Amino acid sequence: MKLEGNITPDEAAAAELARFEKERPTALVQGARNILLIGSDSRAGEENRRYGRDPGTERSDTVILLHLSAGRRSATAVSIPRDLMVNVPGCRRPDGSRSQPMFTLFNSAFEVGGSACTIRTVEKLTDIRVDHHVVVDFAGFKDMVDAVDGVEVCLREPVDDEAAELKLPAGRVTLSGEQALGYVRARKSLGDGSDTSRMERQQRFLGALVNKVHSNDVLLNPVKLYPVLDAATSSLTTDPELASLRGLYQLVRGLRQIPTEDVQFLTVPREAYSGDVNRDQLAQPAAAELFERLREDAPVAVDTDGDGKATKTESGKPSGDTSPAPTFSGNTAAEDTCT
Repeated sequence: MKLEGNITPDEAAAAELARFEKERPTALVQGARNILLIGSDSRAGEENRRYGRDPGTERSDTVILLHLSAGRRSATAVSIPRDLMVNVPGCRRPDGSRSQPMFTLFNSAFEVGGSACTIRTVEKLTDIRVDHHVVVDFAGFKDMVDAVDGVEVCLREPVDDEAAELKLPAGRVTLSGEQALGYVRARKSLGDGSDTSRMERQQRFLGALVNKVHSNDVLLNPVKLYPVLDAATSSLTTDPELASLRGLYQLVRGLRQIPTEDVQFLTVPREAYSGDVNRDQLAQPAAAELFERLREDAPVAVDTDGDGKATKTESGKPSGDTSPAPTFSGNTAAEDTCT
């Protein structure tokens, strides 16, 4: 099938990860899956060059660790800030040489050693096994949004951002792929200009995208699903297993079972880095608790009403686990940002 040839299998990453298999975390819960979603800021290719000069390297513009519970009763998407200070291991560079381990910004891992280096960095940071990974560029993101006929967001005030090519009224607006890319990447015209504000906006947009796909029965209708998968796969690079149509279909089939209220978005607990207030570091013990819950496929809850009183969900809760779900700041795909 055409879809089978759309996806680029990341054979180089697979080989690099196999080389370091002995140091990688062990998956603890059968059936649970952890997928690393990487949005690349690559300017390579005709569609991507219009967003800036191609410097010959690329960084991860967005990285989200997506945890799918065993039984596919819940999904938890955890954003990892670009400016988080982390230990990046020695990685294979694109030219075949190897870098030295370093303590640096998280998004440097992708620039140094691509997806394999990013995966190894995340695994060292969280002690969570990454089962699959997906890399999408600007063009692929736009195509996915256009394939579902746009995604509705709610704007509290009008947006006029020449740099992001956005001119939008306040209220409910359906964004095209081009507009959506500007919306999730904009800094100055939306929010307070911080990376935190940007990540929260990205999370809410992804929640709206999930809602759109669910509400249109896209995942249940092969006629609607095919163009979405065709667009989604045309600019994807994934691990070899996920690059097969069977692997992709199994993932999509699992996602369609999850109610939107059980699709959660949050950011790793962090605080200002002690050596530079413009950088972040993990906030402990909250970060360690989050990673442990995901590692063990235990439930977490997000604060969805802004007053610290979260509605706790038991989705994905393993049998025999009676501990309460800890609360983290975030949102769900079921939220209506206009209310």
